Amino acid sequence: MSLLRFLGLGGSDEGASADAETETVRRIAGRLERLDPAKARFLAAFAYVLARVANADLEIDAEETREMEARVRELAHLSAEETALVVEIAKSQNRLLGGTENYVVTREFKSITSAEERLQLIACLFAVAAADGNVSSTESSEINAIADELGLSRPEVAAVRSRFRDKIGVLQGMPER
Repeated sequence: MSLLRFLGLGGSDEGASADAETETVRRIAGRLERLDPAKARFLAAFAYVLARVANADLEIDAEETREMEARVRELAHLSAEETALVVEIAKSQNRLLGGTENYVVTREFKSITSAEERLQLIACLFAVAAADGNVSSTESSEINAIADELGLSRPEVAAVRSRFRDKIGVLQGMPER
């Protein structure tokens, strides 16, 4: 039995949506008992993908954590304690299962969101990566991989990236056109 179902958020053992959920998303969403199950599932996947970018360089620093918390709190209107819990679980899950869960969770996020929500995620990913003042090439590559997994076009991603031009490591110090 999944943690989501144990907490009364998962529904029956049958059905495609329950099968499509990853254990990572269930674990995070399960801590959000007071939210609508669909909102909890969205938030769990969102937080995990934020952690994916923050951990791209194998280190999640305090600035990235604060930015993740701000983005999660803004989206879900959670208390500071709930926000911190969601972000910590997402970071922990990414550190433990990142290699095997990254694509699966991102694919799940794609299946439960609109194109607009996926672009909003990309903007949040750049904000998390830029939290320390520099979007490294590793973080930028990870964001590009996520965008591909989400089915976003290069021009869509470039439009979002342009808002963070002054933080893109390889572009810092180059004159603007």
